[in-house]
Amino acid sequence: MTWDDRQAADGGGERPEPAGSGSDGVRLSLRLTLDGGVRLGPGKIRLLEAVAGTGSISAAARAMAMSYRRAWLLINSLNEALESPVVESRSGGRKGGGALVTARGRELIALYHAMERKARRAVGEELHALGRTGRR
Repeated sequence: MTWDDRQAADGGGERPEPAGSGSDGVRLSLRLTLDGGVRLGPGKIRLLEAVAGTGSISAAARAMAMSYRRAWLLINSLNEALESPVVESRSGGRKGGGALVTARGRELIALYHAMERKARRAVGEELHALGRTGRR
């Protein structure tokens, strides 16, 4: 899912900061714990976005320099934790296999990015102040 897709899905807003960015050397990283202890953070969101962009768990895993098994386990943990799957796999065949990020998965991505934006706005002043206290 591209930024434009996310923007349309969640009603707009500012473009999310790339990982590792922060004008003051401090960045906010949002990590959530779902019922059952399953964690959701920037890595799983990037994986879902990579699957949406490639149409394949294995291609997404390669793009993120992780094993297919690791990618599958991360996606499976989300699929089992939520009421409906975030990714559905299609078996190979004449037209090949692949994976599809479901409507629930797209909603999860949009909600996560919306929470990131709100959290960043809510603590922006403090992040800036904290960044000024660091080494130069």
